[in-house]
Amino acid sequence: MYLFRLALASLSNRRFTAFLTVLAIALSACLLLAVERVRTEAKASFASTISGTDLVVGARSGSVNLLLYSVFRIGNATNNIRWDSYTQLAENPKVKWAIPLSLGDSHRGYRVLGTNQAYFEHYHYGRNQALKLSEGKPFEDIYDVVLGAEVAEALHYKLGDHIVLAHGVSTISLVEHGDKPFTVVGILARTGTPVDRTLHISLEGMEALHVDWQNGAPARGEGKISAEQARQLDLTPKAITAVLLGLNSKVATFGLQRAINEYRGEPLMAILPGVALQELWSLMGTAEQALFIVSLFVVLTGLIGMLTAILTSLNERRREMAILRSVGARPWHIFSLLVAEAFALALAGVVSGLALLYVAIAIAQAPVQAYYGLYLPLEWPSRYEWTLLGGILIAALLMGCVPAWRAYRQSLADGLSVRL
Repeated sequence: MYLFRLALASLSNRRFTAFLTVLAIALSACLLLAVERVRTEAKASFASTISGTDLVVGARSGSVNLLLYSVFRIGNATNNIRWDSYTQLAENPKVKWAIPLSLGDSHRGYRVLGTNQAYFEHYHYGRNQALKLSEGKPFEDIYDVVLGAEVAEALHYKLGDHIVLAHGVSTISLVEHGDKPFTVVGILARTGTPVDRTLHISLEGMEALHVDWQNGAPARGEGKISAEQARQLDLTPKAITAVLLGLNSKVATFGLQRAINEYRGEPLMAILPGVALQELWSLMGTAEQALFIVSLFVVLTGLIGMLTAILTSLNERRREMAILRSVGARPWHIFSLLVAEAFALALAGVVSGLALLYVAIAIAQAPVQAYYGLYLPLEWPSRYEWTLLGGILIAALLMGCVPAWRAYRQSLADGLSVRL
């Protein structure tokens, strides 16, 4: 213990160099933990987005692309599904429930989803948790809209507010459906999934928005249909974007998937959400590992900086080592002193890095969740994170043995007379 106190006193005498070394280790440890925390939470967030859905059906494309635009609201569909194909799927005796999804519009950068009441009844997330309304009720009228928690919070909407939806999915749209405003009738409880960043309207409401559109552009003059006139029309959709299916029996999943993939009416594709999610993570695995390796090299750089600082000071401290030898210190005491200094620097860096991580999470938690939908909890480090921190300390001890061995050899040779 006295050696550790002596090491701290020595570092205090070189406080500026010690501070820079601790700062370098702290920043590298913080980066390593931040990368690991983001990776873990992103994976958990993706995995908890959808639960209890057996098949996702969309136009034939890639399984990852279908999963991204139908569940995560990322990207766009290559094509739509005809309404009669959806009705055949919904009426299949193997299907317990079907949730139609219609995408394509937005509001101030947030996606608009057209669906029906089955969405609020059967869509589950996390560990089979159902959607709940924190305020209001599900949509009933054509021009009702139910907001995700993040949309309501970020845009400061409340029940009864009127909003105008825009065509397309860009943050700034030049074409708005200003003649058909929607009224906020419900706000969903927070889920930590893309549901929070979505505005939900009925399929009829989605159809009403585009009932007077021709060739991808709104009608002008006499061809324009008002909101009240649209109510009198048949607003059954002609096409939708995707369908979520829940089956009566899990045994029938693969058989129905094969039947959908071989459907002759139009090119369709059915995927299992879990399998597609694993494929997504396998595609991202290389980038994920590369980022982790870069973080490890940053930590290594910080430890090498510590090693350099101690080695650089050795020649200046030869008189100090000689004086310690004169008062009875043995060579192994000198060795232990240098190792203790390296450990103290690494320990201070790790603790500071951990504190820096929590400060960064506390500051960035809200904006990261708002803009990226990623929730970073302020929780105690996981076992794996403790392992990483322990690895940093062990690496620091091993590196500390290099200057310690040199000091050990010098203390044997120098004695009391030091050449300056």
